Amino acid sequence: MTDLTIRPTAKFLIARFIATGVVFVAIEIWYATSLRDKGVPGFFPFAVLIIFFPVLLRFIQRQLTAVKLSGDRLKYETGFMSKTTRTMQLSRLQDVRVEQRPLQRMFNVGDISIETAGENSRLTIPNVDSPHELADEVLNRAQALQNPRPSQQ
Repeated sequence: MTDLTIRPTAKFLIARFIATGVVFVAIEIWYATSLRDKGVPGFFPFAVLIIFFPVLLRFIQRQLTAVKLSGDRLKYETGFMSKTTRTMQLSRLQDVRVEQRPLQRMFNVGDISIETAGENSRLTIPNVDSPHELADEVLNRAQALQNPRPSQQ
């Protein structure tokens, strides 16, 4: 089987970026129409940094979070300077659950919770695209490892 890499969706990140851009343009229009005439100094460079900083942080966080399915293992990696990796054996998988809030359902996004045998066994992957198809793929791979096909002669 080929390796599969899963990242959180960019759909909500793009929506935040657009909404932030609209707010920024509105602030600039308000400044240009009402405050410039009163001698208030412009704040364009600082406003860009302040308004877009949370969106930039979310983008970096998205890029630094990945789930990799390869062979018989599932690896959940997050972090930049200090990286955390959690590895699970697919053969020990017991349950895969998809949770979708109303907004997530509208955009075919959801949270996937994977549970294996043992302590601290729940892993939640937030905001992934096509969560039902992805959950089926994880279950199919786990089942293929638990019930290997006999070799045909």
